[in-house]
Amino acid sequence: MRGKVFRHDMTMMFAIHDALRRDLERLARVAARTDDDPWHILRVGTGWDLFRRYLRVHLGAEDDLLWPVLRKALADRPDELGVIAVMEAEHATFEPLLDAIDAALADRDTGSLRLGDLLDGLVSGLRGHLGHEEDEALPLIDAVVSAEQMRRFGAEHGRRVGSGTCRYLPWLLDHASAESTAIILGQLPDSVRPTYLNLWQPAYDAQDPWGTRGSRPTVRRTRGT
Repeated sequence: MRGKVFRHDMTMMFAIHDALRRDLERLARVAARTDDDPWHILRVGTGWDLFRRYLRVHLGAEDDLLWPVLRKALADRPDELGVIAVMEAEHATFEPLLDAIDAALADRDTGSLRLGDLLDGLVSGLRGHLGHEEDEALPLIDAVVSAEQMRRFGAEHGRRVGSGTCRYLPWLLDHASAESTAIILGQLPDSVRPTYLNLWQPAYDAQDPWGTRGSRPTVRRTRGT
């Protein structure tokens, strides 16, 4: 629900969803290949590792910090409580898919034969979930969750990213809109912003996570901003 005016700042929530959708598009292109490259790209590149890691961070933080709050607040509102039950049920489908894809990538003999169907399932399932969450769950979060509870969710999300912020932030902002990029970079301490621009983002680009070097613009790097 992108056109809604939210009480809470949902910039990071939408940025994470956009980053996941971006990588789903890349996974869909990988899955559509008919040679052995899908198996090779996901095993060798860093794109799959970053995607699955930050998907788990995001889903886990919602499971532990948001859905319990909503369940308690909506206990006497069964229709809206049902939305949260669906969110939890959808979340539960992704871990088995991630594990099955990892198993296929570890299987040098027959893994490539089942990889395409597993990726298709992940792409279609997660696309549907993100849209469902934005349309139905985010308005409930905005209406029910307090500012302090949202702060705790954001803090826990960051704690789970941990020392990987130098990889997470460039991943998050890869192909992000100019507006989202400006807002998120504007929230960084003045001492950290140059580090992101001059070190973290170039290091991410140099990894070429999905084997697409040269296909994305980079943020202009300066010494003082």
